[in-house]
Amino acid sequence: MPALGGRDRAAVSYNFRLPMRILISNDDGYFAPGIVLLAEMLAPLGDITVVALRRDRSGSSNSLTLDRPLSVRRAENGFYFVNGTPTDCVHIAVTGLLPQLPDIVVSGINYGANVGDDTIYSGTVAAATEGFLLGIPSIAISLVAEGGVHLRTAGRVAAELVARFVKQPLTQPVLLNVNVPDIEYEQLTGMSVTRLGKRHKAEPVIKSTTPRGDTVYWIGAAGSAQDAGDGTDFHAIATNRVSITPLQMDLTRYAQLETVSAWLAKP
Repeated sequence: MPALGGRDRAAVSYNFRLPMRILISNDDGYFAPGIVLLAEMLAPLGDITVVALRRDRSGSSNSLTLDRPLSVRRAENGFYFVNGTPTDCVHIAVTGLLPQLPDIVVSGINYGANVGDDTIYSGTVAAATEGFLLGIPSIAISLVAEGGVHLRTAGRVAAELVARFVKQPLTQPVLLNVNVPDIEYEQLTGMSVTRLGKRHKAEPVIKSTTPRGDTVYWIGAAGSAQDAGDGTDFHAIATNRVSITPLQMDLTRYAQLETVSAWLAKP
């Protein structure tokens, strides 16, 4: 599989200590097969600490628990688990739990794609985002299939990317959203640096009635791909390539600053 990127990047800001300190989290729970495999495959690359969720909180986005205290427990396998959100896990780990800052945060491995608009809602991406906001290079990694069978392919890709951080550190903190096709590793056709595509609007909610007569609503399915052309994460995955999208947290729509200013200036 071709190497990521076309040029070597000089290490300026980051000189990782060896062994590397790796913080692993997720949005599926500390017991999820994806995080267990991720910890196994990253262990040869450094000192692993897993701080994950007590239960599945998929779709929780970047929510931070502010209305109650949180507890941290340790499972028999050594993983820490938190009764909060993915963001809580990384925030607690980085700002209070760990004696030293991690060199990198890796979130996953998620079952199911986090592409296009999905990134807004994704707890997997949120855990990585919190690391990034705290100044730590972070990766969110997802396997593009619900209940996919090639979890080890995603684990191998994650290990290669983390190893690359050690060999060729980037010059600034980055937040990478990585999506891996659910195929054998040898079937991957390479890696593509992509932009987020876009979905059609979500399907309508599903309304139903409980045995007690209460009306309830199930959130409808995500919309199908709308912007999925060459260069998008959707397109990379469709061509059996690993999609790697650098994300940013500045939500400012700069192109509309003048438009809104002129609108407000009118009497």
